[in-house]
Amino acid sequence: MDLTNENQINPSKIMQIGMGFWASKTLLTAVNMGLFTHLANGELSGQEIQNKLGLNPRSLFDFLDTLVALGFLNRSGIKDSASYSNSDDSDLFLDKNKPSYIGGILEMSNNRLYPFWNDLEEGLKTGKPQNETKNGGKPLFEAIYANEDRLREFIHGMGGVQAGNFMKLAHDFDFSKYNTLCDVGGSGANLSIHIAKNNSHMKCISFDLPQVGPIAKENVDGLGLSDRIEVCSGDFFADELPRADVITMGNILHDWGSEDKLMLIKKAYDALPDGGAFIVIENIIDDERNKNAFGLMMSLNMAIETDQGFDFTASDFNKWAKEAGFSKTNVMPLTGPSSAVVAIK
Repeated sequence: MDLTNENQINPSKIMQIGMGFWASKTLLTAVNMGLFTHLANGELSGQEIQNKLGLNPRSLFDFLDTLVALGFLNRSGIKDSASYSNSDDSDLFLDKNKPSYIGGILEMSNNRLYPFWNDLEEGLKTGKPQNETKNGGKPLFEAIYANEDRLREFIHGMGGVQAGNFMKLAHDFDFSKYNTLCDVGGSGANLSIHIAKNNSHMKCISFDLPQVGPIAKENVDGLGLSDRIEVCSGDFFADELPRADVITMGNILHDWGSEDKLMLIKKAYDALPDGGAFIVIENIIDDERNKNAFGLMMSLNMAIETDQGFDFTASDFNKWAKEAGFSKTNVMPLTGPSSAVVAIK
């Protein structure tokens, strides 16, 4: 049997990645226009979708059938006789009216990140952020926190993206020897909610800036967990962290440079008792730095979004944790490219 053709080098991977923005922008546009939310109520014809989204007929079916070919929509019939419906994953994760909606991060990617990534080359050459700050705008978090609607969307989006990781941590980590937890940069209190729901003995504190408090409290009260989750306001740069048996940080450390990372890890160390656990949830890059492509690209995204932020390996974290005084660390895989690194005092 002649294997030469089978083993021949071909450019398909280069083309797939190189033109990947076509598929990305098609999906992001559909999310941004609320297509999947409309279809969550039942299947629609091309004409009905055209009317609801205010589209021109010219590329209507090319757009919808691309989403079929990419696996985000199902279809019966063709063109004028076609009916479209959501695929299972689109229906669960891209319908705005479901708590499992993760489209917030995709809307942000469409409206903000997509154009900024056009300047990646400039970012690589200058080492400077390529977001709003480039044109005199406010830094990312300052801008988001200044506007309640934007803050709500950001918190909702981040909560959706992290839900799988938070559920897995709440379920797989052994909380039996701990009683209290403080989630630093707790955002909408999503992590505290999952921990409290899964571990009936745990009391949690969700710690974040004052602007976030009302949104977190709404989430906690809505689930009837206010007796077990306290929403506490403060600034992790200016204030000491609330004391607890477990300190968690989800996607916090990668926003900052090495010195700030170490400072935050030391603050966590100081807030823990002996035997306490510090748990960091991030897209931890593999130590060989050649497998977790998402983690590596997230680090590039931090270069575009922040002054000094970057993602890191478990070895990097181990080095900082030891410097802060922690005795041992270990890695716990979560969902997709995410892991938890755990340091014990």
